[in-house]
Amino acid sequence: MSWNTPAEMKYLRSDEYIKLEGDSATIGISDYAQDQLNDIVFVELPDVGAHFDKGKSFGVVESVKAASDLMMPVSGTITEINGKLKDTPELVNSSPYSDGWFIRITVDNPAEADDLMDAAAYAKYCESR
Repeated sequence: MSWNTPAEMKYLRSDEYIKLEGDSATIGISDYAQDQLNDIVFVELPDVGAHFDKGKSFGVVESVKAASDLMMPVSGTITEINGKLKDTPELVNSSPYSDGWFIRITVDNPAEADDLMDAAAYAKYCESR
């Protein structure tokens, strides 16, 4: 099976993506992750202004199958949450990279993303599971 893995993103083994844009970034879950979770019914996100270190949980995504912690790809401060997900969490299923993003952050240190997978490595990782 082939999932959409945009080249401009970096990916974690826990299936979050990060799109870096200078010292800010958008974070969500990959197309592979939303496919595995199936019907997403709830997303719990942090408050704007909260700070999280790389590797820490910043929220939860729940589907009819399971609940999963959302992990921070890099350290940063929340600048925006996707308020649409409160009433329409299924946007994560239909559009994980555009309408279904979770949070936007100010990145503490963009170099923290250097050890994340690029799209090709992530696609290979997904195929191996």
